[in-house]
Amino acid sequence: MSVLNSKIKPFATQAFKDGKFIEVTEKDVLGKWAVFFFYPADFTFVCPTELGDVADHYAELQKLGVEVYSVSTDTHFVHKAWHDTSDTIAKIKYTMLGDPTWQISQNFDCLREGQGLADRATFIVDPEGVIQAMEITAEGIGRNAEDLLRKIKAAQYVASHPGEVCPAKWQEGEKTLAPSLDLVGKI
Repeated sequence: MSVLNSKIKPFATQAFKDGKFIEVTEKDVLGKWAVFFFYPADFTFVCPTELGDVADHYAELQKLGVEVYSVSTDTHFVHKAWHDTSDTIAKIKYTMLGDPTWQISQNFDCLREGQGLADRATFIVDPEGVIQAMEITAEGIGRNAEDLLRKIKAAQYVASHPGEVCPAKWQEGEKTLAPSLDLVGKI
């Protein structure tokens, strides 16, 4: 079952952020745009390249009013250990959620059955807590933070411009579409 257009479910977990352990709940997410960036495990191969890519774009995401929550089924202690030993992970400033009970991964329907690991999945959540976009890739396919930024900008544009939609490859500042009977069969 797709979680697209559904409200995020309640959760409470420990996280690692700015050298500290903090508790995060779904209530902390409400009121601003958010990205939940699931990955299989700490101390792996593709995962640090993706997390580092998001870290490199974190300042731009913050300017858009977006908070990032990376999520794996590891604990917050493992996130700290990884942060302390990897130059790539050390640059992360966003919140790293631990999900050892699998609650968050199950809430977003991206827990790998029988493995206890999260899929490589990204969810864009609006300020009301509604999932506006999602992407899930196979194990060996890394994601691209620049495309994530484009999708967030499109989601924010559509949210603030009712009656307009963003076509394929839309970039900020480009033309949008206003769906109507007049457009049917003319694109």
